[in-house]
Amino acid sequence: MVKTPSPARIAIIGGGYAGLSCAVELARAGVHVSVFERGRVLGGRARVVFHEGHSLDNGQHILIGGYTETARMLRQVGVSPKTLERRPLTLDIPGHLRLVAARLPAPFHLAVGLLRARGLDWTDRRAMLRLMRHLKRTNFSVAPEMTVLELLHSTQQTPRLNELVWIPLCVAALNTPVNAASAQVFVNVLRDSLAADAGASELLIPRTDLTELFPVQAARWLATRRGRVDTGRTIKTLTREPDGFALNGDSQRYDQVVIATAPYHAGALLRPLGCESLADRIDALQHEPITTVYFAFSEDVELPETMIGLTDGPAQWAFDRGALNGDHGQIACVISAHGPHEALSQEALHNAVHKQLSQHLSRTLPKPLWVLTITERRATIACTPGIYRPGPKTPVDGLWLAGDYLDSPYPATIESAVRSGCAAAQAALHHTTDRNGIPV
Repeated sequence: MVKTPSPARIAIIGGGYAGLSCAVELARAGVHVSVFERGRVLGGRARVVFHEGHSLDNGQHILIGGYTETARMLRQVGVSPKTLERRPLTLDIPGHLRLVAARLPAPFHLAVGLLRARGLDWTDRRAMLRLMRHLKRTNFSVAPEMTVLELLHSTQQTPRLNELVWIPLCVAALNTPVNAASAQVFVNVLRDSLAADAGASELLIPRTDLTELFPVQAARWLATRRGRVDTGRTIKTLTREPDGFALNGDSQRYDQVVIATAPYHAGALLRPLGCESLADRIDALQHEPITTVYFAFSEDVELPETMIGLTDGPAQWAFDRGALNGDHGQIACVISAHGPHEALSQEALHNAVHKQLSQHLSRTLPKPLWVLTITERRATIACTPGIYRPGPKTPVDGLWLAGDYLDSPYPATIESAVRSGCAAAQAALHHTTDRNGIPV
């Protein structure tokens, strides 16, 4: 009698977008997956927090239509397209700039949007076109050591264009100041947004919190396929035994393991397995914070757009959460990367952002009903030129990495996280055999 081989068992350490994308890909192939998340809430560094009966994100995340793997993953687990507000690429800074891409094929969507833009003169328009033409001539490739600031200088961008367009876009996309940000990664983002077709350049703004958007849906989808998702479960030790991997010394064995934690948690799991060099390089990565200041006003306070840009203050963007999820009067103001705001007291920061928001709305805003500041101190890696970003493979057979810090054409975004999870899953599926010697 031939013994029927049992399906492979793979453990995934980390229940963020990378880990859950990996789990979904593996489960689609019939693998038994177990996801272990140390927090009580799924989503990793893109998760929900709760305050006074409201669900708030630990940072505002914007997707673009070009984020193809994220879109595919959302469809896979049954997320309705209506969950994302789709809008043309829009840069709206009240009193300063309004640029909306036209609903036309590339490159006319940008060209027409630029012609119609308010707040830019012809010198600014010519400078933007000069940069885009330069990038197309070079096939969107620049010197690997170049910073965004050097790229803007070399293409003679105007001070106004830098202040209102390029610097805010760089900080929003790479979460790294322009004088230190990788020009090549920024160019990749421009290639797949400003220089892409109208659909790829659309902004996709979640109407729900980040945990509900994908992690919760993925967990439900996995449950129908015998996938296991454990929250509040910290994996402190990972060992390689003759019959498979063991987590925390438990008797359960896994054929393969994917470490899908934040980079600063990966080293503790890698070192005992003899991956000291890899762990050292990951630990050497520098990080940038994201601070979100939430204001709750009366319901009559709203923004002119779902998302607006801000100048002359610590925050760069503001989101009207009432327009997104019905929390009318709730405004989220985002401060990306390191900056002078970090030296302010919390009260001083609240006052500065409140004043900044009032100026852009041309009204004196009332005292908020409540204010909450959420700072993710190591929100992303600093996306600098020549940064080391590993691939999914480790020196240990059957051990893989996933996370937004891994090698990607994009900065540490949700799309990079999802792509890394899918890459780790494909590597695991094609690499080894299950414990009965049958290819996975």
